[in-house]
Amino acid sequence: MTGRVVVVGAGIGGLTAAIRLAQRGVEVVVLEARNAPGGLACDSVFDGLTFDSGPYILLDRPGLAWAFARLDLDLDALVPLRRIEHVYEVATPRGTRVRFHADLALTSDGFERQWPGSGSRYRAFVAEMRAIHARLQPLLQVSRPGLRQLIAAGGWRHLRFLLSSLGAVLRRSGLPGDLCQAIAIWTHVAGQSVEQAPSPLAFVPALIHDPGAFYPTGGIGSIIAALRTAAVQRGVQLRHGARVASIRTSGSAVAGVELVGGEVIASSTVLSNAHGVGTYVRLVADMPATARERLTRLPLQSPGICIYLAVQPLKGSETDPSYLHFDLPGGDRLCRLLVRPGALSSMASRDGWQPARLIAPMRHAEAEALGDNGQRRLADQLIGETWWHPHVGAHRVLHVRTPSGWGAEFGLYRDSMNPVMTAAFMRAGRLAHRSPFVRGLHLAGSSTHPGQWLSFCAISGILSADQLVDGARC
Repeated sequence: MTGRVVVVGAGIGGLTAAIRLAQRGVEVVVLEARNAPGGLACDSVFDGLTFDSGPYILLDRPGLAWAFARLDLDLDALVPLRRIEHVYEVATPRGTRVRFHADLALTSDGFERQWPGSGSRYRAFVAEMRAIHARLQPLLQVSRPGLRQLIAAGGWRHLRFLLSSLGAVLRRSGLPGDLCQAIAIWTHVAGQSVEQAPSPLAFVPALIHDPGAFYPTGGIGSIIAALRTAAVQRGVQLRHGARVASIRTSGSAVAGVELVGGEVIASSTVLSNAHGVGTYVRLVADMPATARERLTRLPLQSPGICIYLAVQPLKGSETDPSYLHFDLPGGDRLCRLLVRPGALSSMASRDGWQPARLIAPMRHAEAEALGDNGQRRLADQLIGETWWHPHVGAHRVLHVRTPSGWGAEFGLYRDSMNPVMTAAFMRAGRLAHRSPFVRGLHLAGSSTHPGQWLSFCAISGILSADQLVDGARC
């Protein structure tokens, strides 16, 4: 193809797309509204401590390695990763504590002590999920895989699984209710029920045990730093402080972008790493009315509330090894989460203090109804809760982000991260990398990939870039 490609947004997907395009000989300019790349995967510094800003807390190492390899980058050299041994624990409403370790035997033995007979059932469940994941995993590197790709991968054997909700899969497992709640804890992050959630969320235990859950020794922001350096080295033009007001079209085809302030950048090809729904609803004026209406009906995921803490570690025998602590209040209420990078490494410490985050997922409709003042009251309530105190020593509150604060700072569409990955949305294929509505418009990011790992955003950028180039050559 000829001509320059404009990439809107320097998040994970935007950066990998830009590098891949440059790798394939395309001139690329990336427009980023903020003064630094990364989007919700960037880092923040408060009182000298560095924090992961957004929702990413675990890494899918194989997916990220695949993405880096496609970009001719050495993941291990650029982003050293630490395997998390004591991954997470969930305190259930009944007072049960459910712990997940990297070691399968250690984990299942703990379950066996709590619920006799459950250890072998858990190992059988993990083995089944591992086998299904191995067969379906190649589809994660395909843009909108269809029936043909499913049959070729042997996925037809798992149609019942794919057509099930997470709730149905867990009911068939025969595992105790508290354990099923702990496995399904990730549905809380998206503000959805287990009956809405897609069945592949059942893969999480298998992935934690093998190949493992990982965390960068330099924080999530180190991934962004590596990709930014690679983009600059490949000749990608990165423009910060360039907020896009609209994607211009002519005759249902891309004509360029207009920035806030009036500057127009002409281009017949735009790749958006902004919010998928927001790209269509907020940035593109020339959209079919029925498609716009359908997109606006998709349920959205709130970024929730995040409290940034400076904490001191527990001493001696009181030391708690778990990286993540979930608390389930019960009823219809969503979980609370304490994230402690200091449990993995002391490298982030400063003068005896370590970074930690308190996260309260919120349903998007609830966050909108509360508004900024209501969200701040909820943040104050979270700080005042005591369930997390036994996991840290002394603590100080450094900063608070609410959904409305996230939206204002990161330019989020309706203060949301992306559409919720429901079972129905996953089966529908999510949003297409190549727009079916506007010629020359391509999309990357979590809205276009059947998953929520950070690595899936990286994969999505590469798939979108390849489809853009290969489609132009057809």
